[in-house]
Amino acid sequence: MRTPLVAGNWKMNTTVSEAEELVSGMLDRLVRIDGVDKVICPPFISLAALGRMLRGSSIGLGAQNMHSEPKGAYTGEISPLMLEGLCGFVILGHSERRMYFGETDDVVNRKVKAALAGKLTPILCVGERLEENETGRTEEVLKRQVTGALDGVDPADVSRGSARGTEAGSDLVIAYEPIWAIGTGKAASGEQAAGTVRFIREVVAGLWSGGMAQELRILYGGSVTGANIREFVSYPDIDGALVGGASLKGEEFLSIVAQTADIRRSAN
Repeated sequence: MRTPLVAGNWKMNTTVSEAEELVSGMLDRLVRIDGVDKVICPPFISLAALGRMLRGSSIGLGAQNMHSEPKGAYTGEISPLMLEGLCGFVILGHSERRMYFGETDDVVNRKVKAALAGKLTPILCVGERLEENETGRTEEVLKRQVTGALDGVDPADVSRGSARGTEAGSDLVIAYEPIWAIGTGKAASGEQAAGTVRFIREVVAGLWSGGMAQELRILYGGSVTGANIREFVSYPDIDGALVGGASLKGEEFLSIVAQTADIRRSAN
C-alpha cells in the first residue's frame, strides 16, 4: 500500500506571524497522526520560520513554485538552490501558475527536471478546464500534461525510495486538480476522481512501467474539505489530497489528515 499524503497549499495567504500561529495551533496534534505523510506549503517568506518549528517532526515542508534555473537575472524568482535546506517538496504546474502566469507544459517539464536534480520532490499538478471536461476532452488534456511534464525525465530520478524523508517509493507526486473544482466549492465525485486517477496511472505506466506507476502517489485536489475527504480517499487509487482553502483552517486540516489516516488503516 502506498502511504497517503495530505498537502496544504496556502497560496498567497498568511504573513510570517500568521503562518507561525496557524502551525503552532495544530502542531502537537498533527505530529501524532500516524500512517499519513503531512506537508505544509506556505508562501516563500515563511519557509525558514516554519522549518525551524517543524524541524525533527513528521511534517514536511513544501514551496509553492520555483524557477527551473539555478540562478540568473530572473527578478523576483526563487531557484531550486535557494530552496535547498528549506523544504523537501515543491508544487509545480498548478493551474493558477498555468492560467495567470502563462506556464506551459514545457516550462513545467523544465521545473520538474530541476526539482529532481535539486533533491526536491515535485507535486505535479494536472487538470482540465470545465469546457474540456464537458466536451469529453479530460483524458486528452491530462495525457498531454502528464507526458509533457515528464518528457525526458529519467525514471531512475523518481525511484530513490525515502530520500525525502517519506515512506513512499517514488520521489514524484501527481495531484489531479480539475480546474473547475478549484476554489469553487464544486468538487468532483469520488468515483469520477478515482477513474481519472486510474487513467493518469495508466499514462505513467505507458511512459515508464506498471511497477513505477503503482509506486507513484496520485492525489486529488479541488474544494477538498473535512466533509468530503472520505469520499475521495475511500478509493484505493486516490492517495490523499492537495488541500487549498481548507488547509488555512487548523481544525479543518487536522480533520482531513486524521480521516485520511483512519480510512487507510481500516483498509489495511
